[in-house]
Amino acid sequence: MTFVRKNSIVREIWGKADTILFIFGGAAAEFSLNKAVDWLYFTGKLPNDPLGRLFSTVVYAQKIIFSDEKTALDSIDKITAIHQSVEQSRGMQIPDWAYRDVLFMLIHYSISAFELLERNLEESEKEEVFDVFNRVGLRMNLKNLPLNYREWLLSREHHMRQDLLKSGFTADLYKQYKKHLGLVRYAILIEGQKLVVPAYVRHLLGLREFSGLKPFLLLYKYAQKIRIDKFLKQLLLPPRYAEQIMALDRLAEHHS
Repeated sequence: MTFVRKNSIVREIWGKADTILFIFGGAAAEFSLNKAVDWLYFTGKLPNDPLGRLFSTVVYAQKIIFSDEKTALDSIDKITAIHQSVEQSRGMQIPDWAYRDVLFMLIHYSISAFELLERNLEESEKEEVFDVFNRVGLRMNLKNLPLNYREWLLSREHHMRQDLLKSGFTADLYKQYKKHLGLVRYAILIEGQKLVVPAYVRHLLGLREFSGLKPFLLLYKYAQKIRIDKFLKQLLLPPRYAEQIMALDRLAEHHS
């Protein structure tokens, strides 16, 4: 038995590296604004390797989605144990809302990235995306989770207003993004973020609504059809991440 059924829209969303790239880009934007981002600075992992740290979150999520029930639950329990270890080191608890924020981000960016690259989702499909990540939250024993997608929409808006703030951490993370990506790839990251982040996140980051990437999306979709998208990904991504991104496609193909 699989954690996510084989014909689920969630597997379709997380089965393509292109979609995951936009999920990753959106999460990178929102992570920088979260009031609990200091927890990731405490371990030193985020400022030293911000892209790697965020990428590991995305990889974990994809593995859970394509795993059998037992492996998925074991992975979720491992995530919980890692966080508990950090809490013991700091002598404080990570606030419950911080965990919910990460789940809420994965729900939002799964939907927005897929709709950007593919098509609009039906309400029932959005409910399915919510349900998968909600089950992750329930396994982590998180409290006050919304009961359905409609309720999540309200909770999501409340969480953003309550938990997001532009701070010194925001500026430092973007400085690190630029350092690790280089100027051209950093500019592409910013333009991609504009396409998937909520309006409130765009407002806090001071991003314009128009994205220079929009005209290139049609070209990119065409590139997929003539199979040069792999070349484009290698061109756009730092070498150490290009191979990892390709591996995301291979993982999905293996489980399809």
